Amino acid sequence: MATNFYFNNFQNSQEQLLIENLIIESIKIYGQDMFYVPRVIKNKDDIYGADDISEYNRAYPVELYIKSVDGFTGDGNFMSKFGLEIRDQVVFSIAQRVFYEEVGMDSTLVRPNEGDLIYFPLNNKLFKIMFVNKFEMFYQLGALQTWELTCELFDYSSEKFNTGIAEIDSIQKNLSLNVFDWALLNEDGERILDENSDYIVLENFTLEEIDDLSDNRFIQNETDDFLDFTEKDPFSENGTY
Repeated sequence: MATNFYFNNFQNSQEQLLIENLIIESIKIYGQDMFYVPRVIKNKDDIYGADDISEYNRAYPVELYIKSVDGFTGDGNFMSKFGLEIRDQVVFSIAQRVFYEEVGMDSTLVRPNEGDLIYFPLNNKLFKIMFVNKFEMFYQLGALQTWELTCELFDYSSEKFNTGIAEIDSIQKNLSLNVFDWALLNEDGERILDENSDYIVLENFTLEEIDDLSDNRFIQNETDDFLDFTEKDPFSENGTY
């Protein structure tokens, strides 16, 4: 037996266009306005498949549907040997045609890429795309209409932001530990050096001010009573250089 040849659901482009329009309209009604921030790879490590100095220079406004209606999923908050880790996950859905019109036509992207970011203005957070599923809805009327984006809360690690969106770019300003981001500049935009060729930085550039979990000064003060960090030469008579 074969399927009814009077009803061909996989070669009728008008029905495919209809359901795509309905999906796009539904996302516009029930979705949220967000920003898609593509990653620019500057120095990829082919062995580890990572890039330590990625940049994010553009932000595209798009509408996405939040599939995780019950709240964040993932591993949540837990304590590890590196301290408190927050691994909240959320699943977004974006229409393929909307992605092409809003992002793809102005870039070389043909689909959302793992490593790109989604800025969620509702809670002022950035989420990193971990996995892109194009089979969210399996060939409705013979076509694929959406991308499903599984995202995890973004963990900043000295990436450069220059998107033009103040809320996004402020992440680098507030969290960067790179001395270049805190160095004073002259009128030509060059970093100012002191007589020891060290960068002159802003007064509030201290780990204690930037990183709430930094306890370097506390450890130093506590160990001064029983540890001696001065340099000594074990081969000299008096134990000094």
